Amino acid sequence: MKDSTEKDSLPQEGRKKWLSVKGLGWRIFMGLTFTIILTVFLQMREVRVEMVETDSISKQYVVAQIDFEFPDDAKTEFLQQQAMQDVGTIYRFDSKEIEKASHEFEEFLASNQGWRKKLPEATFEEFYEYAESFEDFLLETRFSDERTIRKLQEADVVFDPYFLVPIQESDKFPAIPSPYWASVKDHIFQPEIRQTPMASYILEFFEKKEWILQKDLSLEKKLKQVAQDRIPQQYTLIKSGTMILEPGEKISVKHITMLQSMKNALASPHHLGAPLSVLGSFLLSLIITFLMGVYLNFYYKDVFYSLRRLALLSVVSVLTLVLSKAAEYLLLYKGYNLIEVIRYPLIVPFASLPLCVLLGPRIALFFSIFLSIIISFGLSIEYEPFLILNLIGSICTIMFSRNLHKRKDVFEVCGKVWICTIPVLFAFHLMANELGNINQITDLMSTFGCLTITAIIVVGLLPMFETLFKIMTEMTLMEFMDPNNELLRRLSLEAPGTYQHSLVVGNFAEVAARSIGANHLFCRVATLYHDVGKLFNPHYFTENQLGGFNIHQLLTPLESAHVIIAHVQEGEILGKKYHLPESFIDVIREHHGTTLVYFFYCKQIEQMGGDASKVNPKLFRYQGPKPRTKESALIMLADSIEAASRSLDEVTEESVTEMVDKLITEKSGEGQFDECPITFEELSTVKKAIVKALLVTRHLRVKYPAKP
Repeated sequence: MKDSTEKDSLPQEGRKKWLSVKGLGWRIFMGLTFTIILTVFLQMREVRVEMVETDSISKQYVVAQIDFEFPDDAKTEFLQQQAMQDVGTIYRFDSKEIEKASHEFEEFLASNQGWRKKLPEATFEEFYEYAESFEDFLLETRFSDERTIRKLQEADVVFDPYFLVPIQESDKFPAIPSPYWASVKDHIFQPEIRQTPMASYILEFFEKKEWILQKDLSLEKKLKQVAQDRIPQQYTLIKSGTMILEPGEKISVKHITMLQSMKNALASPHHLGAPLSVLGSFLLSLIITFLMGVYLNFYYKDVFYSLRRLALLSVVSVLTLVLSKAAEYLLLYKGYNLIEVIRYPLIVPFASLPLCVLLGPRIALFFSIFLSIIISFGLSIEYEPFLILNLIGSICTIMFSRNLHKRKDVFEVCGKVWICTIPVLFAFHLMANELGNINQITDLMSTFGCLTITAIIVVGLLPMFETLFKIMTEMTLMEFMDPNNELLRRLSLEAPGTYQHSLVVGNFAEVAARSIGANHLFCRVATLYHDVGKLFNPHYFTENQLGGFNIHQLLTPLESAHVIIAHVQEGEILGKKYHLPESFIDVIREHHGTTLVYFFYCKQIEQMGGDASKVNPKLFRYQGPKPRTKESALIMLADSIEAASRSLDEVTEESVTEMVDKLITEKSGEGQFDECPITFEELSTVKKAIVKALLVTRHLRVKYPAKP
């Protein structure tokens, strides 16, 4: 049973280690996620095909990069013209002539009653009805050649009947073919009447008239339009490697159509979604992500082993890629066509500025170079100018962002970067043999607009980044150093001695941090809040006892120790209430570590007759935790040294050095620095810096002679 339990526990321990903060599990997950996003960015890139203007002269060779078909308008128009020419002239009876003939027939029947003897069975009403049918039939009849009649039937433009009329060039109007009248007879009269004298009588009257045909221009135009519309758009296949343009060739609309079609073919979902294309983008993204991870592991272990910082790098990089893709869409969108105005968009400084402020200039420089190359490759813009301008803009951004103390300074940084880009833009125009044209003004204004938008977005995102990833910036630290901060104002009014003590300790901690390259501003600001817990019972602490009466005379040593120790927990409560940063609260918890409240511990032993075995030291010890950062360790040392220095009878270099050396040795011997990365060499450097600062602070002034 024991063996099986041990076997089951091993995989669980392995999984916990794999998914721990320092394990590779989360890092691999973040790397794969970033790889997929980068793959999508590269795969969704717009194809870079240089577009030209109509009637301009080509300056270079342009060769087809892929097999594609382009809409050949010339071929389509030719086929449409031929289809229209296939439509011949369409003729019809003159409606006035038909009406006239019908009226004459009625008058003939009315005035000539001989038909009644010849056709005793026929009535006038029957003649009249058949005459009307005859008239309708003639109105519906159209005459044309066989080809045109077939097109009319295929297009379903009009209804039957159609009758073929042979057209002779010598005739002004074609004659009505004799078979037509027989067809009229078959169409109008019922079978039992077709052979009667009445049918022959009516047909003979209309047939012997001289009919004049008219051109049916409306039907002819309609048929030509139908014939033209029935011709589909014609496409011409261009094979990969085919020459599209040669130097010196005049560019026509056809050339532009071919270039646009090639671009669409390269950017088509079928092409971009091809398995090999996706695999290539994924492989490239994986290589880039892997090299970035190796680089960070080699040179920036503090970033590589911090999930928060890695997440921050990923988020800023992804946001920059998204912003660049959105900018590309707006610039290339057909409805706007802003690429002619914003030719050199400045995008990468959007990443350089927050990375420099949050993670430092070196990390910002590395990722700015990486993003400049990737975005230049992934966007359909001029590669070289974009890369150069964004690299120079990013470097300038990093140089000007190193000492940001206020959020409004972000706008000042972007203004300086814009001034630095002006010579670069001027150089671009000189290289293009352009000077004094409208493009110079638009380029200056567009880069200014890009940097203004960058400043606005960064100012809005920086507080979110600081909160989400728990990273303190100098701007935030400067805000917390403001004496008008509610918690500092309370401390200065309710516990003035503690406030003054915090100011001095902050000075010592800052000097110590500068000496070893730690975050000196953080040490100075965090120290202002490290003793805010004393606000609950300020008069229990010596620095606030101004009247000479010590309230601890009324308490037992254990009670006094508990009151003193409680200021750490109470400070943590106040810090959370006033929404202090988590790093400040860590300093509040850690600045005493697990040390003893030595004065009351000794006093308790004294009350026990000097028998230390009767006193439990755990009751007089702070609960910790021990310092986990260099800054927290330096604040612990500065706090102890400042308090101990007040008990020195004589402030000399020897006495101060001895005191500082003793305190550092005691803290190290108790293991208070075991959980932070500070080294003995750094402690030696810190000792010298604090001794020097303490001597300067406590130096004696020359005594002035008394005035008479």
